[in-house]
Amino acid sequence: MIDITTSGTMTERTLNQRSPINLPGSGETEDIPGIGQYEDFHTIDWQRDIARDRMRHRYILKRKQNSFIDLIKSAHDAWSGWLCVLLVGLVTGTVAAIIDIGTSWMSDLKFGICPQAFWLNMEQCCWSSNETSFELDKGNCSQWFYWSEIMTSSNYGPFAYIVSYLFYIAWALLFAALAAGLVRMFAPYACGSGVPEIKTILSGFIIRGYLGKWTLLIKSVGIMMCVSAGLSLGKEGPMVHIASCIGNILSYLFPKYGRNEAKKREILSAAAAAGVSVAFGAPIGGVLFSLEEVSYYFPLKTLWRSFFCALVAAFVLSSINPFGNEHSVMFYVEYHRPWMFFELIPFIGLGIIGGVIATVFIKCNIKWCRFRKTSILGQYPVMEVLLLTAVTAILSYPNPYTRMGTSQLIYLLFSQCDVSSNDGLCDYTNDKANVAGPGVYTAMLLLSMAFVLKLVTTIFTFGIKVPCGLFIPSLAMGGITGRIVGILMQQLAAKHPHLWFFDNSCGLPGQEGCITPGLYAMVGAAAVLGGVTRMTVSLVVIMFELTGGVRYIVPLMAAVMASKWVGDALGKEGMYDAHIQLNGYPFLDSKEDIVHTALAADVMQPRRAENLNVLTQSSMSLEDTEILLKDTEHNGFPVVVSRESQYLVGYVLRRDLQLALENAKRTIDGLLPESLVLFTDITQQVMPPPLKLKKILDMAPITITDQTPMETVVDMFRKLGLRQTLVTHNGRLLGVITKKDILRYIKQVDNEDPSSVLFH
Repeated sequence: MIDITTSGTMTERTLNQRSPINLPGSGETEDIPGIGQYEDFHTIDWQRDIARDRMRHRYILKRKQNSFIDLIKSAHDAWSGWLCVLLVGLVTGTVAAIIDIGTSWMSDLKFGICPQAFWLNMEQCCWSSNETSFELDKGNCSQWFYWSEIMTSSNYGPFAYIVSYLFYIAWALLFAALAAGLVRMFAPYACGSGVPEIKTILSGFIIRGYLGKWTLLIKSVGIMMCVSAGLSLGKEGPMVHIASCIGNILSYLFPKYGRNEAKKREILSAAAAAGVSVAFGAPIGGVLFSLEEVSYYFPLKTLWRSFFCALVAAFVLSSINPFGNEHSVMFYVEYHRPWMFFELIPFIGLGIIGGVIATVFIKCNIKWCRFRKTSILGQYPVMEVLLLTAVTAILSYPNPYTRMGTSQLIYLLFSQCDVSSNDGLCDYTNDKANVAGPGVYTAMLLLSMAFVLKLVTTIFTFGIKVPCGLFIPSLAMGGITGRIVGILMQQLAAKHPHLWFFDNSCGLPGQEGCITPGLYAMVGAAAVLGGVTRMTVSLVVIMFELTGGVRYIVPLMAAVMASKWVGDALGKEGMYDAHIQLNGYPFLDSKEDIVHTALAADVMQPRRAENLNVLTQSSMSLEDTEILLKDTEHNGFPVVVSRESQYLVGYVLRRDLQLALENAKRTIDGLLPESLVLFTDITQQVMPPPLKLKKILDMAPITITDQTPMETVVDMFRKLGLRQTLVTHNGRLLGVITKKDILRYIKQVDNEDPSSVLFH
């Protein structure tokens, strides 16, 4: 059993036993290269890595009094974490600004070009000519030339429309083809959102290359092209993956983090917070997103560093100012009208609608992704991307609300109408903007069509082999729903201002209306996104930071909670958790409560102790050990006194054993197949010379008895981040329970009694 002190920390003896390799504090050198590292698609040993870091830290503190150099090393070790997250924040903010600028330019390239300076987008081109007011397809910017003007010298008429239509489709196909080709050739891991994989990696799973430099480069370039192609996806989700790549790469500058997988995940948690911070201009929301949604191990110091990293990233992005204003996102809005108490009813209604939309979206997307994995469609990912891009472009162009970028659409939906607004959504018949004209009803019809198109195309888009995010399409679908509901409420207040639940002054002639449709759009957007991701606290804070309005926290909270409750009632999990299960990642969800009735003896493998593959401490030869490694695929082996007694001595990892044997064959003379492999200290001379491997033995493996309830076992795996635990009875080894066994057991319980699973 683990040796625990009264303070809840491991004793020094246990630390030394659990982590005897490559510890400066132990006074030993790393004789065997590679010991203590992990193979691809394996789970890390949290306890061993944390113990190694504590021993390393203790060694540095012990030596800092020896010399000035050691004092400098101690100081460097103390602030290296802050320096690392500072660099992550700086680089993340810079990369985010480049992506924002590139996306804006390539998106406008589908419509036209600025001949005097082709690197400027439409807005910047018009700024250069001192024309600050312009509209898409209105032609009131003299410096910007649409493709129809270049080809036909006119921006009006059916032929000009057809030319613009064809250029729109051609550019979309070109961008999509480049993105899909780059992903397929250089970085297959750059596809998708990346958030499900980041959650899995932060829980302790190893996916080599997923956070590498090629993935960072291709994901950054690919997401610009995919958003510019007009596909129903966003760049905000992939920013979490991009920031995590930056955190992983920069962590190798600091061996304290680069060589320790558990410590590295502290940097990755901070990087994930920075990713959301630059995606939405919401540093506090980014920290809460990392804490609530993606992080598995989140100590208090990681909270501080995550906040600092998110702050630096947001500051860098604001300094670069990619959108040409003082805000970090394209759809920043401010509201000045207060909300009324009776509006909680439609706000909660929007939450319910959002939960239903999210459930339909998740179920349909998962079914389509499962079909893609099992059908011939999955063998032609580039063709799927091109076909989907062509269909999306053809259907999107006729509708002005789907033709524009999704971020522009969200900004339009969130905005209030004023005297400078020219969109049909602001076609009101009076100067107080509360009695709708015919343009508003036309816009509502077009928005309804846009909602259907967004929902259907996003179902087919999320999961294709290009970078694709989920946040922006979800916000767009919810924003459309909310804006329509807001307009209906506004017209009800305008035509029936004396109803008892309205304020007496609501909608009276000569007075401004009390309903803000843009606020409803924001609440609806939060409701759908909350239903899709099951985010709560972090989502409310992100939306609050987007709008800068403290007074709207209560409507957001009401809608998000209603959406989550409806989503949990209609579906089992959010989109990210559903994709984790679809891909078969070994993620143990800490939010899930299960009614356990089994004992450890019912789950352990193998069921009969005599079938267990073990090593003996002093009676197996080198040949026997190599045969055991060849005939089995286990990630580790228990070490016992003898096969007859089965008394437990310790545990050795397969990788460490293989490396030790390979190193011994190269360096030890006279080693024969019949040489004994010893995991104990023997003083007498043995011929032929034995191979002593006690230093790779974990002498304090985590053990449980065969009568331990599975509820306790599952909690141990969740809270301690275990790879495996050994099952004993009166000190005798009976079997092993691994993380895969736990996941298999939970799935079996879910299938037998779905009502036993409760989500908090």
